[in-house]
Amino acid sequence: AVPLGQRDSATANLNEANSDLSVTSLSLDVLIALFAKKNLSPRDLTALLGAHTIGFSQCANFRDHIYNGTDIDPAFATLRKRSCPAQAPDGDGNLAPLDVQTQLIFDNAYYHNLVAKRGLLSADQLLFNGGSQDALVRQYAANPELFESDFVTAMIKMGSLSPPSGTPTEIRRNCRVVNS
Repeated sequence: AVPLGQRDSATANLNEANSDLSVTSLSLDVLIALFAKKNLSPRDLTALLGAHTIGFSQCANFRDHIYNGTDIDPAFATLRKRSCPAQAPDGDGNLAPLDVQTQLIFDNAYYHNLVAKRGLLSADQLLFNGGSQDALVRQYAANPELFESDFVTAMIKMGSLSPPSGTPTEIRRNCRVVNS
């Protein structure tokens, strides 16, 4: 169950969010440190990135990984290059599924993709690249219930984070919209 009565900000700031917990173009150690500042563990990070089992990303976000990455399956890179030209800004807005197998289903296929070096975003593939999270990625790939349980725990933890001090806040009547 998700706790009710949490304070939430009345506004959103994309730049602030991206600087706070951005997962683009960083090392695994930097990602872990960013999440630790929010009292989120490496396990939380690995579980939360599993949200990338659904949805899509724009070519501009994965171009460098598919053309210059050394930790990517060559056949997967070739597939993604079909809709993502090498030269920006051509195709910047073209979409590719974050999870090529089951992009509309919340499951553990994301972790199978990482083990096969088919992480679309470079930050995703950092989770399985000879580092500290490899064993957990393998566990999540083998055990969907463990992933789902850890994801719920991490999402509740992240949802309980307080907005930055000085930010106007409210307890929403409907969690999907700002109170009017």
